[in-house]
Amino acid sequence: MKAYTLAVLYLFLWISVGLAQRGAETPIEILTTSGTIRGSFLPVSGAKKVVLIIAGSGPTDRNGNNPMMANNSLKKLAEGLQVNGLPSVRYDKRNIAESKIEGLLEKDMRFEDLISDAAGWVEYLKKEKGFKKVIIIGHSEGSLIGMIAAQRAKADGFVSLAGVGQRADKILYTQLKAQSEPLAEYARPMLDSLVKGKIVQNTNAMLNAIFRQEVQPYLISWFHYEPQTEIQKLNIPVMIMQGTTDIQVPESEAKLLKAAKPDSKLIIIKEMNHILKKTTSDFAQNLSTYSQPDLPVVPTAIQKISKFCNRL
Repeated sequence: MKAYTLAVLYLFLWISVGLAQRGAETPIEILTTSGTIRGSFLPVSGAKKVVLIIAGSGPTDRNGNNPMMANNSLKKLAEGLQVNGLPSVRYDKRNIAESKIEGLLEKDMRFEDLISDAAGWVEYLKKEKGFKKVIIIGHSEGSLIGMIAAQRAKADGFVSLAGVGQRADKILYTQLKAQSEPLAEYARPMLDSLVKGKIVQNTNAMLNAIFRQEVQPYLISWFHYEPQTEIQKLNIPVMIMQGTTDIQVPESEAKLLKAAKPDSKLIIIKEMNHILKKTTSDFAQNLSTYSQPDLPVVPTAIQKISKFCNRL
């Protein structure tokens, strides 16, 4: 009985110490020339390095959610990293959720703004928070944002998570073609015009969500960057991770990034989709995970990322 009591006491102390080392999530923010960018900090006591998680395209918030559906993918990723001894910051991108900036209109948004914000986080975490190393994890569109910000702010490691290897206009064309080939062909000259930096005056109503006048300046600035070119510029450790059941970004995109950066580490996770959840390639079943916030992130993904980051 005495041995059992001691064992229970030891387990209680071990759990208590572990929780104390990890700590509770707290708000964190940086001030930019345009306004405040807000996020969440998950601490680990005594940690010398921190992970910066950058969300994907559209109105995706710090947790990986948007107004249409909640999956908590990035929140669960951050929590998994914390369990493995890695503190993290994830944030609402400019003009999203709690980073909504009064007076900032959609027509005034540029891809470079998102890069500057990410670089600002890296600098803040080093100079103001005292972390010796900052590792960037960029998910989906956040991959391109992260790899450019990593260059500018001298991050210490980079993880591309479900990032694309082709320029964004080519990805948009491929996605449209998968839905309707005639629609994709109608969009092609518009995409070509935006690549050249020219605004399109007349757009098809069916394509207004993508090509509306207010968003075109952002698209022009986004199409300026080639992921394969940008990843080549990184002289820090790089990991490229992709799931086999991603219905948004195919495995071939990760392989393009790997080909451009041969010394990077390519990890393919079986049965992991775009939001890092385990599922099949069946479209309906895959899509259903986008609205299941309690579904865990694939554990192997957390383990591989944690191992990569902890070795830096």
